[in-house]
Amino acid sequence: MTEPQLPHWLAWAREIQALSQSGLTFSTNEYERERYRRLAEIAAEILESHTRLSKEKALKSFSLEPGYATPKVDVRGAVIRDDRILLVQERVDERWCMPGGWADVGDLPSEVATREVREESGYEVVPYKVVGVFDANRDGRPMAFYHAYKIVFLCELAGGEAQPSHETLAVGFFAFDDLPPLSSNRTSERHLAEVQAHLQDPNRPPAFD
Repeated sequence: MTEPQLPHWLAWAREIQALSQSGLTFSTNEYERERYRRLAEIAAEILESHTRLSKEKALKSFSLEPGYATPKVDVRGAVIRDDRILLVQERVDERWCMPGGWADVGDLPSEVATREVREESGYEVVPYKVVGVFDANRDGRPMAFYHAYKIVFLCELAGGEAQPSHETLAVGFFAFDDLPPLSSNRTSERHLAEVQAHLQDPNRPPAFD
């Protein structure tokens, strides 16, 4: 698979913002803090000049990310029934993906998969195997500003019934060769191919970047 080309301006803005965030965390005096705040402004100005995001909104987003800069974690549940995979239709883009979302502080990764599948689809599941750990920014979502890792779990269907949520419009099981339009920043063809490979070979080790 060819890695998506990351624009230089986005790579620079990410790195500058991360330096600013980590620097503000460990600064010991106001002089240092002022310099790191200026780095945040520069990153916001880069975003403003290349996107529709204003400098003010970018800085507000930065302020919600305190502490040492680390990747976020997105967890997805791969649920299979009759050789079909469970997908949900996202309200934000009306495209389809495996149910999942951001991990919360204090959660076990497997708990995130269980909760997100239940909340977004109505089904109860039990995660039993890690399909892979992926660099989300280099696999389907190169334009996302914050760096993220994606963990995909194979899950056993344990009950429940299809029930959309405030985040999802519809729920359904689909054949791998007859998929609806994918929300590729959430679920890419690579993720689904890896799920299929694990179904075909139960001894296959988890994929990772």
